[in-house]
Amino acid sequence: MVHAILNTAVAGDVCAQEVPTACLINGEWVDGAARTLDVIDKYSRLPFATLRAASAEQVAAALDAAHGAYKRGAGSAYERGAVLDRAAALVEARTDVFVRTMQQEAGFTQQDAAGEVRRCLLTLKLSAEEARRLAGEVVPLDGAPQQNGRIAFTLRVPLGVVVAITPFNSPLNTVAHKVGPALAAGNAVVLKPSSHTPLTAGLLMQALLDAGAPRGFVSLLHGSSEVAEALLDDPRVRFFAFTGSTEVGRKIQQAAGLRRTQMELGSIACTILCEDADLAHALPRVINAGYRKAGQVCTSIQLLLVHEGRMQEVRQQLAGMVAALPYGDPREPDTFVGPVISEAEAVRIEAWIDEAMRRGATRLAGGARRGAVVPPTLLADIDGTMKVGCNEIFGPVMCLVPFSSLDEAINRVNATPYGLATGIFTNQLNHAMQAAKRLEVGGVHINETSSSRVDLMPYGGSKDSGFGREGPRYAVHEMTEERIVTITSV
Repeated sequence: MVHAILNTAVAGDVCAQEVPTACLINGEWVDGAARTLDVIDKYSRLPFATLRAASAEQVAAALDAAHGAYKRGAGSAYERGAVLDRAAALVEARTDVFVRTMQQEAGFTQQDAAGEVRRCLLTLKLSAEEARRLAGEVVPLDGAPQQNGRIAFTLRVPLGVVVAITPFNSPLNTVAHKVGPALAAGNAVVLKPSSHTPLTAGLLMQALLDAGAPRGFVSLLHGSSEVAEALLDDPRVRFFAFTGSTEVGRKIQQAAGLRRTQMELGSIACTILCEDADLAHALPRVINAGYRKAGQVCTSIQLLLVHEGRMQEVRQQLAGMVAALPYGDPREPDTFVGPVISEAEAVRIEAWIDEAMRRGATRLAGGARRGAVVPPTLLADIDGTMKVGCNEIFGPVMCLVPFSSLDEAINRVNATPYGLATGIFTNQLNHAMQAAKRLEVGGVHINETSSSRVDLMPYGGSKDSGFGREGPRYAVHEMTEERIVTITSV
């Protein structure tokens, strides 16, 4: 069916809402023609909606429509900005259904889902601003010999068809970070959202249609690797924007060849508490960064590096704070930690915790798994050979790691193959600047955590965490190319 009644009463809610479940091709909602996909309530673990994946023919049809739309040309910068502004207003007006949908298909708490909507609004509005001010620059040719009478300037022009492949852990704002800048730049965009969380993406696409996005400029295809592979095989795609695992990112990059990509990949995110850290300022931020979205954020604190002189008080204070976090049903208004994306992932996380404890780790807070819900967990006495110390957990688990010098802490961060973001809490300028210069990561946040992100800033990683930058201003530049124009007076 093209639209489904989202019956949230299955999981204890009392409302029903029509939500797109189809693929969006050439401005029309069309049921997929390939295999059936169930959308699972992440807390009850019961299916609550069904959709069908796009067939190879439907992938080709979506790319035909997108390429044709690009060839016809996007509207003016003003018109593109107006569409994005109107879409933001529509998303805001539909906040309740976005929140309820994410609670069900992503397992987000009320706080996490509402935060996702707020950030999406900002991302769309920022993208609208970037559409209106996208410009090149004047090149001073008369600074070179024999160039009198010539002037030059650059234009930034769209690339063409952009493919966005997005993850389950940010089913709205990460989609906006790819779709918004692509449209702002004048590209046509084909979106393949995570099959875990496809419905939120459909709601956003509907908002863009209702806001006046021209026919063919936004497409949505449901499915898994087979859809992504079909998109990769088509040479008309000029740019791939991907957020997901490093393993999948490598495959996409290999298939993309000389085409441009933006890769936001895996991470073992660290935050450093120096000896002079203000714990009253730091620890509430650490809790939020470690456990929001059940720890399923690339910059969630996995390793909290604590100066040995502060370790005892940090252990004591954090243990109490983590143990007090309400967890369970994401629809309960006080819940801070809901389920992870699947029971299989919860089983894996539990196994990693058990392995660490068998090998000498101490669990300061946490407990037994309940279905897909892993209680917020705090571990100490870990080492770098345990899975929790050397692989990305992607769950509500934080590990305390002592250090004796800033050099040791920086080396511990740099020893991982990843480099997305690191936070450091210190009031010593020399420590802050050492961290800023020496940490091999895309972002260093002083007196904030690794998970500190404002949607207008450049965001991306280094090493196995990928390359390229999100943030509307920066993404628009990546999704355009610079064209030089010269004029000789005769």
